[in-house]
Amino acid sequence: MKKTFIAASIALMLAQLHGNAIAAPAARAENAYLSQQDAAARSARVANVDYTLDFTLTGGERFSGSTTLQFDLNDASAPLTIDLDKATVHSVSVNGKVVPTQYNQWFVTIAAADLVAGRNTVTISYERLHSTNGEGLHRMVDPVDQRVYTYTHFEPAAAHQMFPSFDQPDLKGTYAITVSVPADWVVSSTKRESGIEDLGATRRWTFPRTKRLSSYNFSMHAGPYKVWEDGSAKYPMRLFARQSVAKQVAPQDWFKYTRQGLAFFDEYFGLPYQFEKYDQLLVPDFLYGAMENAAAVTFAEGGFLHQSEMTAAQRQSLAGVIMHEMAHQWFGDLVTMKWWNGLWLNESFASFMGTLATAEATEFTNAWQGFYSGGKQAAYVQDQRVTTHAIETPVPSTANAFDNIDAITYSKGASTLKQLRHLLGEETFRQGVHNYLVKYSYQNAKLDDFIGSLGEAAKRDLSGWTKQWLYEPGVNTIAADFSCAGGKIKQFTLRQSAASAAMPTLREQRVQIALFKLTPQGLALSKNLAVTYQGAATKVAALQGAACPDLVYPNYQDWGYAQVQLDARSFATAQANLSKVADPMLRSMLWQSLWDSVRAAQLPLDDFLKTVLANAPAEKDYTLLGDVTGKLRMAKAYLDEMGPEVAAYRNKVLPQLEQMAYKASVAAQGDNNFQRRWFGTFLGLASTPAALAQLADILSGKQVVPGLNVGQDLRWEIVTRLNRYAYPGAAALLAAEQTRDPSDAGQLAAVAATAVQPDAAVKTEWLGKIHDLQTKLPFSKVRKAMENLYPAEQRALAEQTAAQRLATLAQVDQSAGPVFMRTYANALLPTACTPASVARLQTVLDQTKTLSAGTMRSLLVAHQEDQRCVAIKQKLIK
Repeated sequence: MKKTFIAASIALMLAQLHGNAIAAPAARAENAYLSQQDAAARSARVANVDYTLDFTLTGGERFSGSTTLQFDLNDASAPLTIDLDKATVHSVSVNGKVVPTQYNQWFVTIAAADLVAGRNTVTISYERLHSTNGEGLHRMVDPVDQRVYTYTHFEPAAAHQMFPSFDQPDLKGTYAITVSVPADWVVSSTKRESGIEDLGATRRWTFPRTKRLSSYNFSMHAGPYKVWEDGSAKYPMRLFARQSVAKQVAPQDWFKYTRQGLAFFDEYFGLPYQFEKYDQLLVPDFLYGAMENAAAVTFAEGGFLHQSEMTAAQRQSLAGVIMHEMAHQWFGDLVTMKWWNGLWLNESFASFMGTLATAEATEFTNAWQGFYSGGKQAAYVQDQRVTTHAIETPVPSTANAFDNIDAITYSKGASTLKQLRHLLGEETFRQGVHNYLVKYSYQNAKLDDFIGSLGEAAKRDLSGWTKQWLYEPGVNTIAADFSCAGGKIKQFTLRQSAASAAMPTLREQRVQIALFKLTPQGLALSKNLAVTYQGAATKVAALQGAACPDLVYPNYQDWGYAQVQLDARSFATAQANLSKVADPMLRSMLWQSLWDSVRAAQLPLDDFLKTVLANAPAEKDYTLLGDVTGKLRMAKAYLDEMGPEVAAYRNKVLPQLEQMAYKASVAAQGDNNFQRRWFGTFLGLASTPAALAQLADILSGKQVVPGLNVGQDLRWEIVTRLNRYAYPGAAALLAAEQTRDPSDAGQLAAVAATAVQPDAAVKTEWLGKIHDLQTKLPFSKVRKAMENLYPAEQRALAEQTAAQRLATLAQVDQSAGPVFMRTYANALLPTACTPASVARLQTVLDQTKTLSAGTMRSLLVAHQEDQRCVAIKQKLIK
């Protein structure tokens, strides 16, 4: 530190003596994260980065490497840092000379005296432990056959957990790799290998230099993977998976959707796919759903491996995620954000384009309906929380890169792009995107660059739209205000209200207003009008004289991003006539209005459940049924958390709901998709002795649901459910299932089935393992335990450790790091749906000021959702 400070001071003095107004870069903060300020200072000095990487992977816990960085430096007056996390550095050479190693476990510092203005070469030899938390170069030992698998995950800033790098998005580089691995391994990276040298027990793989990429978009994966190949697309396709799970992979589905997506995006963007081949890898212990590494995309096994034939919902999920990651190959990999505040645009665009491609290039033409009931509703929930934020937010350092990665980032952003497409016109929007991708290929861009390209294509200034939608938080509410006389509309006004006094923004938006009349055949659309509105009130003169409607929906077909408040007449019509609504999208939106009213403590929860019992069994739309049954499970979670105050009602309604779902699953024989959806609902509701006994009999084969395949995935779900409610003999069933299925997925399922048991000793044991940050347990198992430790109905058990968890929250937060805390803070903050538990969380909020931003957000959300549960309970009791 002292040497760095002196060098910087001398450089600054010399600059001042020569009249140079450019100040020397400030010394970088000694911590694990890179600030935006330090990143900007470094990218102002460095350009034209090329990496030559050499790795040796043995399958053991450590790997070794040598990295040569070549780069242009425009100012050699100050030290330069190179990011490298927790490695043992053996040597550092700069421009052909070995230099003393200055390394603090976070970055290597190259002294100014060793640098030159112009081209520099730095070589660093090192070794490091493999990561086991899903970041960097992750290593996993397959428990089935003891084979070792590795893969990389670098987003947001974890490339330096594998090799020395300028680990920031706006210092793009090229990458040439050689890697020595065991002879039975295969290696995938951004390019296809140019050579493989057989060295007996090992093989040395060589890969040619890539095109320019940000460090987080580059990847390398190695292990004895099973590989499938397909040449039916314009670009070669491969699929990788562990040998022990290969039978669970349906390569024909992967290749079909990949082929469809590549053709769609080539045509839509008007710019061919740039990375020559398309690899996709199913990898274990993955932290997220998938990652868009250029030409070598990784997917979490848990979301895409199935031991039974995939349902339509699972295939649609697969298609959607493939399309999402593929969109990133253009928007994110080819054109990349300058800093992490632009991460939302990457994810929003990929969410929007992934849904569009799924709807237009695959059999899942109703993908927008799924987007509405899934991601968009999550965005509405997030946008009404105290932790809501603008889509575009500052990111001070890499420690904060994922603080605001949530449903606003993904789905609200995607919704705004969908809305902008309607506002500008589909072809204008597409042309603007094309222009942007062409102009900024292999470069870094900012939000203004993207909006500017769209504005130029539309010949419109979008700065006002940008401020309203991207820089102001909150969701607006729209409502139809109309009156009728003589059976005709006398006046019609579309009213828009702000989220709150603290978020007063009113936005411009284009929506469709639809009028419906009740007929003997059901609700019939009588008029539909597209309207662009802004401000608090927009008069819609074109609707004057139309037939007075029984129901008005002011965001028909979901063009807009706004909460819909139905007028009293429309709400009553919707509640009484859901089964008479022929359009599944409209039906979905009306169901959502009812559920929104429950969450706002306006509609009693029992009224909603009566509507479910009356209408859900007759639902014929598969996607909508998934939405309704998902809401039903959330309703049960509320009832469970409400505790003894609602015991009488819970004991009355749950058997009705359980048997509704069970009977529907029996009635759906012959339709695998509907049957599995209904049976999954029954499984998620089962808690009474009678329902648990049915599950036990189905597991043993004593009872058969005609047509239902009780495969390994379903067996584990039943075993976990029986253990959750301490069904007699459940522990023995768990032990037997562990013997039956020793796979990695089986081990994870066994963790869930154990941790969820309503036993105080079990809870204490697992909480101790979770708090042991030096545990040798894979993080995937620790995370699984967190997620299952305290289900809603085990409130009394949760209360036994609630004080301990809150008292140690700040300490755990400081010690564990953001990857751990993203699960811990979401799963283990104690809520109990009582005024006392709300007050307890408020006390922690008042007294704890040292939490990380991410953990503080989780605490605020837990407090607000506990308040919501109390309000819903009070409405139900009244």
